[in-house]
Amino acid sequence: MEDAGLRTWMDQMGNVHGRVEGMNPSADALLIGSHLDTVVDAGIFDGSLGIISAISVLKVLNITAKLQKLRRPIEVHIEQGPVLEGIGLPLAVVKGIAGQTRLKVTVRGSQGHAGTVPMSMRQDPMAAAAELIVLLESLCKRPKDFLSYDGQCNGFAVESLSGSLVCTVGEISSWPSASNVIPGQVTFTVDLRAIDDMGREAVLYELSDRMYQICEKRSVSCTIERKHDANAVICDTELSTQLKSATYSTLKRMEGEIQGDVPVLMSGAGHDAMAMSHLTKVGMLFVRCRGGISHSPAEHVLDEDVWAAGLAILAFLETHL
Repeated sequence: MEDAGLRTWMDQMGNVHGRVEGMNPSADALLIGSHLDTVVDAGIFDGSLGIISAISVLKVLNITAKLQKLRRPIEVHIEQGPVLEGIGLPLAVVKGIAGQTRLKVTVRGSQGHAGTVPMSMRQDPMAAAAELIVLLESLCKRPKDFLSYDGQCNGFAVESLSGSLVCTVGEISSWPSASNVIPGQVTFTVDLRAIDDMGREAVLYELSDRMYQICEKRSVSCTIERKHDANAVICDTELSTQLKSATYSTLKRMEGEIQGDVPVLMSGAGHDAMAMSHLTKVGMLFVRCRGGISHSPAEHVLDEDVWAAGLAILAFLETHL
């Protein structure tokens, strides 16, 4: 950043800042960036791509733009999904970031010997947990089958969940976790996301109600804890329009002709822009990644796609000079 002409410092939380002083102190400021940290055993592009793109663009511009009145953060990030690769385009504008809820589900039954307790007499929390997980998958794949009441449910259209509702059980454990023991307790996590917050809450209500019914039927107990909630974020319309225009002109300049319009995607992953939305309007640009793979050492982005992202942000910034 210093090589690009930025003044740098680190705050008490460990955030690294780079600032270019502006010619007009009263002008609105633009914040461009992402995150330097990532998950364990991840790739090299998650987060860092947005940092490098921002530094490179400022170095090319060699401008002064005072970061005094924060209004419009821009984040460049790999898509972390397969859509852009599927349609054959390197960039997309993000229309919003899905809200998310994380649950911890604990199912308690009757621990026993694997060889001596008849199947008809078991209170097996593992079998119950398996049925709960299949219920979760069915509910997220076909929410209409569970939520539809004349096309509406609690003030939202069930159709609003289409394409954005996803759910994952990423962690499961049992006690005492022995091959010859019917477990006494099983714990698993649920990660549920959707762009419609009311729809997400309706799914959670339905899921919890049906989980309790299944556990009662199987004579096991069940507790459901909400461990995390984050509301959906809708990207600023004006900012997204400007990013879309800059992206279109960049792709046209690079490829000559592009088929159709610049894609506009919803993000199922959480991003730094999500946290910044409480302070200001936000916008995001997605970059194609190979196979839609992220949070993995196999994560990969083409050099020409990184170049395209940099040029698009450069074109966007030039409209604000």
